[in-house]
Amino acid sequence: MTTAAPPQSPPLRVPVVRPATARDGRALHRLSHGFAVAGALRERSVASYVRAAHDFLVVADGEGGLAGCAALRGYPATGGAPPAAVVYNVCVAPGSQGRGIGSALLRGLLRRAASEPVTAVFAATTGSGALFLRHGFVCGDGAGAPAAWLDALDPRRGSRILSRRVTGLT
Repeated sequence: MTTAAPPQSPPLRVPVVRPATARDGRALHRLSHGFAVAGALRERSVASYVRAAHDFLVVADGEGGLAGCAALRGYPATGGAPPAAVVYNVCVAPGSQGRGIGSALLRGLLRRAASEPVTAVFAATTGSGALFLRHGFVCGDGAGAPAAWLDALDPRRGSRILSRRVTGLT
């Protein structure tokens, strides 16, 4: 007597995170646009994504597009605040969510932050912030955040500010 083995799910693939290039500008815009329309991100032009491509890490979707992206921008010390970095434009395509892409991108950005002369990483979110909280961020008032970044936040969006110390990042 033989028994059939139950069907096995394909193994989960570890997302391959890579730095974005200027050539990714259109794909960054395409991926982010739906989130901007929904109010989760600020709308940015293709040109702004091309200019800021060096800030981004991306995960390709295997079909010529992007499954996810996230960016990190460093800010120098100003007005008594130490140097800091800001995570921004974190998004994962709806069909790719729940597969570890957001976590892989955020881990990559935290490694990048640890290699820069910053003491803390900040983020603002209109959502639950669960991804950030799972990675050691805490909700706060923005103390120590870059003033230029804080000033650019739109209070009408109701964003929560989260932060994480850079010390001990891996």
